[in-house]
Amino acid sequence: MHPMWQVQPEVQDALNANSPIVALESALISHGLPYPQNLETAQAIEQTAREHRAVPATIAVIKGKIRVGLTEWELERLAMGKDVRKVSRRDLPIVVAQKMDGATTVAATMYVAALAGIEVLATGGIGGVHRLATDISADLPELARTRVAVVCSGAKSILDLPLTLEWLETHGVPVLGYRTGEFPAFYSRESGLPVDARVDTPEEAARIIRTKWALGLEGGVLVTVPVPEEAELPRELAEEAIERALAAAEEQGVTGKALTPFLLGQIASLTEGGSMVANIALLKNNAAAAAQIARALRGMSQRVTRNEGTR
Repeated sequence: MHPMWQVQPEVQDALNANSPIVALESALISHGLPYPQNLETAQAIEQTAREHRAVPATIAVIKGKIRVGLTEWELERLAMGKDVRKVSRRDLPIVVAQKMDGATTVAATMYVAALAGIEVLATGGIGGVHRLATDISADLPELARTRVAVVCSGAKSILDLPLTLEWLETHGVPVLGYRTGEFPAFYSRESGLPVDARVDTPEEAARIIRTKWALGLEGGVLVTVPVPEEAELPRELAEEAIERALAAAEEQGVTGKALTPFLLGQIASLTEGGSMVANIALLKNNAAAAAQIARALRGMSQRVTRNEGTR
């Protein structure tokens, strides 16, 4: 075992058995939701993956060691949020070398998942192109270079969705709609923007993902799943709250890493908690879809292996 890594036994057993695994990011625990909802949600997401017959692998850095799969104690440590750094790809060597605690974003989780041999990641929403500036989330270039399928509810709706989709197109990242022809707007089921292809089953999604990699194309695939209808924040209400939150951020000079958590907190307040209800619902829903897709990918790999063995 590499001294910088620790793979939990449940995850290692699944890797050895070629069983379906779903990687989970941990930044949502430390920076995305308040305590105790963050811990409860993290536990619920892992349980959802298990209920759909996949092994959850929440990824984080604990005391300078990269963990692939967390214990209950480690989940709680992140949820309490004491001196936990938000970790993207560029931050990994810093938190590891300085033996810090770190919660991984989509970008860092993708990187670690790919090294561990995990093909599917579930999250809430990816980062993208910001509305207030030309900032581009590190999630986007990671999707362009790392072979992991990311299951999400689109990009966070505080972002510029058309520009985010344009960036993904330019850099060769297919965007699939899981039982939808529209790119979801995170809190809302529709954005008015088309996806590259609609898929209605996990097997359809898995075929496109596997075909991309079989063609030798680098990078991941984005599989977008609308928030469950009963938890959706109406598009007009969500957009009004976002505009007000953006105005507050500009007025108060909030930028950089502080911007996203500031906006999410403002939106939660303006929607009287409606955005949090949507966020938690879509996180669990995405974990279920990711587990199903991971199973379909593993099934395809096993069939290919059997066919090669009979030649």
